Amino acid sequence: MRPLSTLDRRTLLHALTFAPVAAALPQAMHAEVAQAGLISTDVCMLSAEVAEGPFYVDPKLIRADIAEDRPGLPMQLRLQVVTADCAPVVGARLDVWHCDAQGVYSGVKNLGDGADTVGQTFMRGTQTTDPAGVATFQTIFPGWYSGRTTHMHYIVYLADNTVLTSQIFFDEAVNQAIYDDHEAYARSVPRDMLNADDRIAAEAGQGAYARVKMTEPDGAMEAALVVGINPEGGASGLLDWLWKRA
Repeated sequence: MRPLSTLDRRTLLHALTFAPVAAALPQAMHAEVAQAGLISTDVCMLSAEVAEGPFYVDPKLIRADIAEDRPGLPMQLRLQVVTADCAPVVGARLDVWHCDAQGVYSGVKNLGDGADTVGQTFMRGTQTTDPAGVATFQTIFPGWYSGRTTHMHYIVYLADNTVLTSQIFFDEAVNQAIYDDHEAYARSVPRDMLNADDRIAAEAGQGAYARVKMTEPDGAMEAALVVGINPEGGASGLLDWLWKRA
């Protein structure tokens, strides 16, 4: 795939902002989404919890900016936590973590080359949801590492209880366009796992794919995902509720 020009990339990402899942939703459902105050029309729910993965560390860092000046495409991530009836969940704790542009996690021993990142905290942080149920993080678009497609991790807590552990994914065209166009993601080996072949992405389903758009004029990215939860623990049936209402 040839590297995309800035214009090509922005055209592609702008198109994706208004594309696949939203286009398939009935008009009545779009109205319900608007009434509910959701931050994305991609309302497909995470159908199941997925693996936490081996790299979770709780550095107890309550902060919105988690990038720590690591190179990569700047990205604002907004996660909106709601219940099955689309009511925002206020004061939920969201822990987010992901690898940097080169596929490296902070706080990890034995990275394979004798190095480690123990004591480092890049790409990790905690926020609580606002009155709209939204938690916002300033970070960079994640890189990739062998054996996994592009992804981010999060955990939702209510009080001290874990109610959802899951991962965030991105349309494959978005992944490739960013990796082709930004030097920070350059690697000596090609990616060996795409969304279609990633077992955890399959388990998470389409509800785990963030809606993205480019901002102007700096070309930063915005990503948004509605996260439906069952306050008693586990994913809730937000999409079922919307279909019934449509």
